[in-house]
Amino acid sequence: MKKINHIGIAVKNLERASGLWEKILGLNKVGEEYVPDQNVKVAIFQIGETRVELLEPVNPESPVGKFLDKRGEGIHHICLEVENLERTLSELKTKDAALIDESPRIGAGGHKIAFLHPKGFNSVLIEILEE
Repeated sequence: MKKINHIGIAVKNLERASGLWEKILGLNKVGEEYVPDQNVKVAIFQIGETRVELLEPVNPESPVGKFLDKRGEGIHHICLEVENLERTLSELKTKDAALIDESPRIGAGGHKIAFLHPKGFNSVLIEILEE
C-alpha cells in the first residue's frame, strides 16, 4: 500500500455538504462526477496528497444509499492506493482477506478499484485503487 488516496463520506445532499467543506473549511472543490457503477454523485476536495470525496446516492438502493439508511451520514470508506491492483488482489486472496471485489472495476476518475469487506477490517470498508 502506497498511501491513503481518499476518504469517502456519505452525505444526503451533495450541494449542501459541498458548501460546508468550501465555506466553513475553505477547501476548493477540484471535481464533481457521477459514477454509474455505484449510483453516486461525487464531489472531490484535495487536501495535500489526500482527497475527501463526498458521496450522494442517486438511488436509495445503491450501496451508499443503503449505508445512509442504516448508519446515517459519515465516513463510508477509506481508500488505499496501490501500485498494481491485480497483484494486490491476488496477494490478498492468498491471505484469505474478505474481498467484495475479486477483480477490479472502474470507479471515480476512471481508476481501477476494488473493495474489501468491512467484516474483515474492524467494520471499516476499504477501497483499494490503482492510479
